[in-house]
Amino acid sequence: MNIYTPTPKDLEAARTAFESREPRDLFYRAATELVELAIRQSTALTLAEALAVLLQTWNRSFYQYRRFDIRHFSDIELLVTRHRRQFLAFRPRSIQTVTAADDLGVKSLFAAFEEVLWPVGAAKCLHLLAPHFFPLWDRAIAQRYGLAMKRKGFNRDNYWQFMSIVREQCRVLGGGRPVGPGLLKAIDEFNYCKYSKKWI
Repeated sequence: MNIYTPTPKDLEAARTAFESREPRDLFYRAATELVELAIRQSTALTLAEALAVLLQTWNRSFYQYRRFDIRHFSDIELLVTRHRRQFLAFRPRSIQTVTAADDLGVKSLFAAFEEVLWPVGAAKCLHLLAPHFFPLWDRAIAQRYGLAMKRKGFNRDNYWQFMSIVREQCRVLGGGRPVGPGLLKAIDEFNYCKYSKKWI
């Protein structure tokens, strides 16, 4: 499948559309800051609570049909406790540093998060935990990239392929951070505005 790489102009157009039409960006910025503070232990909030800020807003359609109750929250707390060392190792890295040696580590981490948060929630939380390494996706974006989501537990290979595609897009774009909070977020805004919402 021929994958389109957005241009800097495309990213700018997406940022403009995203800022004017997506009020939930506030919660992304809040969650990003809370995650950083929680990792540094500079807030009374736990890391799971910081992630919940994004899940309850950006993933609200998912939770229309599933309860975000104390049991689910406990599962998220256990998840981040068990895998803290793994995601912290990825946190300082850029997606452009991804190599074949990361295959097993990325897939196993994604699988663990997918088991609790399903494929879209897993990518959202991993992105917050390592925002320059893990890209965001949703069902419409995955479909457009030829990686249609399967049932829970069977998406690790597709996510790894998606990472490879986005890494190449970043390479073509020159690896900088042209707009917004980062290149991965800028590419996601383009994908979301163009493929999920058809705003551009």
